[in-house]
Amino acid sequence: MSSKENAAIGQLLSLLETRYAMRVLWALKDGHPQTFRLLQDSVGNITPNTLNTRIKALREAGLLTHGSDGYSVTPSGADLLKRLNDLSAFATKWVANQVKKPD
Repeated sequence: MSSKENAAIGQLLSLLETRYAMRVLWALKDGHPQTFRLLQDSVGNITPNTLNTRIKALREAGLLTHGSDGYSVTPSGADLLKRLNDLSAFATKWVANQVKKPD
């Protein structure tokens, strides 16, 4: 992997590692816009200030947009979520394996 690719991945991971960033995107993965309040409820346990901060960062990154119906992912955000779609299947298998491990 080139240094340019490493830098790009590093920038993306820095954004996604921010607390609740992935949850905000994941809450919008079905493609339906959500109002601020609905998005806050969908994410769960996020303060309005933190949600505002995450929305701003995700909008600046071109992953989220705001329209008359509320917040939704951009085509770029949808592409990212599509690529992360296997995460759900992996997480289910991973959790099942964690339960099976002897202490």
